[in-house]
Amino acid sequence: MKAAVPKKKAPGKVVWKKDIPLKIKTKASPKAEIWVWLEMDGETLVTVGAELLGKARGLADQAGMLVTAIVMGHGLSRPADEAIRGGADRVLVMDHPGLVPYTTTPYTTLMAWAIQKRRPEILLMGATHNGRDLAGRLAVRLKTGLTADCTDLELDPATGLLKSWVVGFGGGVAACIVCPQHRPQMATVRPGVFPVSPRHATGGELGLREGVLERVEVGALVNPSEKVLQRHRKEQKDITQAKVLMIGGRGVQGRFDLLHELARQTGGDVGATRVAVDAGWITREYQIGQTGVVTRPETAVVFGASGATHFTVGIEKAKTVIAVNNDPGAPMFDQADYIVVGDAVAVMTALQRELSAVKIP
Repeated sequence: MKAAVPKKKAPGKVVWKKDIPLKIKTKASPKAEIWVWLEMDGETLVTVGAELLGKARGLADQAGMLVTAIVMGHGLSRPADEAIRGGADRVLVMDHPGLVPYTTTPYTTLMAWAIQKRRPEILLMGATHNGRDLAGRLAVRLKTGLTADCTDLELDPATGLLKSWVVGFGGGVAACIVCPQHRPQMATVRPGVFPVSPRHATGGELGLREGVLERVEVGALVNPSEKVLQRHRKEQKDITQAKVLMIGGRGVQGRFDLLHELARQTGGDVGATRVAVDAGWITREYQIGQTGVVTRPETAVVFGASGATHFTVGIEKAKTVIAVNNDPGAPMFDQADYIVVGDAVAVMTALQRELSAVKIP
């Protein structure tokens, strides 16, 4: 096969080396591949996919590997461009009307088939509802291991193995898991664990990246045994992207009305510990920590939380943490940049009053 001639480069554009309509009959790359499954919400890329692309790019650069993004759905030209800009070397596009919305059987069949053809070393997926469903089924189908809800990923320079870190036993244990014998090495990561890497910028403009686009003809393989009759979607907050978080624990005594007002005044959002959620003071979508979501705000103000590890793992990537607690020995103070010893409700009330007096232009 003749070497492809790159198209003329234009500022801010993705430059495709090839546009290959095929059934994955090309030889596998001489380099090992890290695959990232990019979950779609209609025609929109789910944020955790972009986060995983950035992490995969870093791992691949470290080990001399390629990053391949898997995009499945219908009408996918823009997500494919976004994947290349986000760090992918190749994009496998599986485009078919039967892939919208997500259903288990066709996605499992297509992914398992593609993996068996190309044999990637590593497969990364978001720990969303669909990602967890698909990852578990693929691990069984492919007879390989799966590390779920990872808090970090590394490559062992000596062995080339993926080291997947998870937290267990209420945050008291951090375990490193490897899969030395079976392939691909699979891991799921919750949204918010890794940052979205900045797109390649040159002189303030979007830099050029070249990539290989492979269109996979999947019509004969899309034969779902499930049929979606109705779809009900609950709109909920995504606090993983919040820049400012006002977080309440046991010490707020249910006064989440004050927290919501503080979040409104600061242009932020509200979060909660598991204790506050279990008490029924706020819904579970606001829960932060090991059994909630992982966040990375610019500022996290934590009111009345003791600072248990299963909570603090959800804010450890925050740039600035301010903790308020009436216990001078609260473990939360060990994790904070600034501390306030005092009653959480009294401090929230005073802060709300002071912010109300400030005129914001």
